[in-house]
Amino acid sequence: MGVKRLQPESLDLECTTVWSFPKRGNWATHRSDYRGNWSPQVVRNLILRYSNEGDILLDPMVGGGTTLIECKLTGRRGIGIDINPDALKITKERLNFDYLYSQPQECYVGDARTLEAIGDESIDLILTHPPYTDIIKYSEGKINGDLSNIHSIDSFCDEIELVAKECFRVLKPDKFCAILIGDTRRKKFYIPLAFKVMERFLKAGFVLREDIIKVQHNCRATGFWVKKSKLYNFLLIMHEHIFVLQK
Repeated sequence: MGVKRLQPESLDLECTTVWSFPKRGNWATHRSDYRGNWSPQVVRNLILRYSNEGDILLDPMVGGGTTLIECKLTGRRGIGIDINPDALKITKERLNFDYLYSQPQECYVGDARTLEAIGDESIDLILTHPPYTDIIKYSEGKINGDLSNIHSIDSFCDEIELVAKECFRVLKPDKFCAILIGDTRRKKFYIPLAFKVMERFLKAGFVLREDIIKVQHNCRATGFWVKKSKLYNFLLIMHEHIFVLQK
């Protein structure tokens, strides 16, 4: 795959707990057409701050492949897992570019709740961007076990707790797990989904190292919800949380 520019023109390492990227990174094969994928600037910052070249990184819900693209560009060995074969197809396509200093990138269909192929304490950094319940149904209800099919907040968090336990098992001691997760509304009321998810990771044994606020930009449905917010008197949620947890 031909790529005009493999690295960002400029990217400073973030040093505060508020991250804002008005323009989404588009270097290498990064694209924004996979709904809900996270910004490569976020991934690059997490990788550079919490891992070293040659480390083994895991994204157990890899989606459109942003994490593995950044692993390839930063000299890390990446493992990407997703329950959706269509997501893995996109990831593999986007990894199909040449980069002289790249480490091997591995991706396969699997369930983040049962990381059977990954040994205990074998991973140097986990980073992932799970679905926000069923706000975006990635497999449109067709894949049994897809977390994005779950509407109930409590049921979703119960399943996330299984993910947290597996992440804790496979991560090396003292290493980090970073999660990007946002909140939602149900019947006008604010649901702190991010904190509910974070609590399940704490329950699994992790300790919270950082809570980073990520400002949201260029949301696809913002125009629609602006009109609704004025009509029904509620505020649009324009931030997400990046929780950096340590084992």
